[in-house]
Amino acid sequence: MEHMSEPAKRVLLAKPRGYCAGVDRAVITVEKALELYGAPVYVRKQIVHNKHVVSTLEAKGAIFVEENDEVPPGSIVVFSAHGVAPEVHTEAAERGLKAIDATCPLVTKVHAEARRFAAADYDILLIGHEGHEEVIGTTGEAPEHIKLVDGADDVDKLKVRDPEKVVWLSQTTLSVDETMDTVDALKQRFPLLQAPPSDDICYATQNRQQVVKEIAAECELLLVVGSTNSSNSVRLVEVALQAGANTSYLVDYASEIKDEWLDGVTTVGVTSGASVPDDLVQGVIEHLAGHGFGEVSEIESVKEKLTFSLPRELVKDMKAAAAAK
Repeated sequence: MEHMSEPAKRVLLAKPRGYCAGVDRAVITVEKALELYGAPVYVRKQIVHNKHVVSTLEAKGAIFVEENDEVPPGSIVVFSAHGVAPEVHTEAAERGLKAIDATCPLVTKVHAEARRFAAADYDILLIGHEGHEEVIGTTGEAPEHIKLVDGADDVDKLKVRDPEKVVWLSQTTLSVDETMDTVDALKQRFPLLQAPPSDDICYATQNRQQVVKEIAAECELLLVVGSTNSSNSVRLVEVALQAGANTSYLVDYASEIKDEWLDGVTTVGVTSGASVPDDLVQGVIEHLAGHGFGEVSEIESVKEKLTFSLPRELVKDMKAAAAAK
């Protein structure tokens, strides 16, 4: 019996994927702090939501803690890319810690919006996930003015003081479509709801979702490299399924890919969350090549050029150290 020729197995590799400017800046901040001050450097919360990045930095001498009170007085502490509430800065100062703030500038922008609308006495409806570090940090800027909206179910329960003075803000790493669905529901309840001056969902989150939307319908399987606590990575799986991928899974490492996921599959999409180094993606590509997926096409939807300068506390000390040499 003659075999039918099998269709070629191929990989559609999404671009942009992986590191965004805020993550790149945060990881480099910890690396430079270790070089400049020596180990240990303390980091409050995971610097970025990625297992591999955290374990790599731990191996270099970073110590990850949950709160400032775990950091010995007088030590250096780096605040994660997700941002912190104002009292975290105050606590650090009270403990005599040298704080280096690696908050992503796009998160800092949302904090500034929260302060501005709170000062104008608005009720602020913050769309985001309860308990996420970024939401905790933003809420801390104006706790008495901010109400969390975690999905459309929360919309019906909301009470505001004055329906003419309401504005929405959002966590930067949400799904674009889902957020706009929530905004639409909010507008039905509060027709005079104001929008933030510029969209809060970050450029990188939007771009990574956009390219997944473009390739998903061609993929029987779409693999997202990322950690389960990474909001933007989890959203990429949801976007892939909504946009027509038959199946989609989140993996930290290639070793987590199950052989049965590849049964009968001819096209695999691959992308990665904004906190994922590209060597992990290359590991997935190599794993797939070992299963006959040798043809890789990179699909690029938009070019990213944004970079952010390092935190000024760090830059100042780096300049001083260079001058002293």
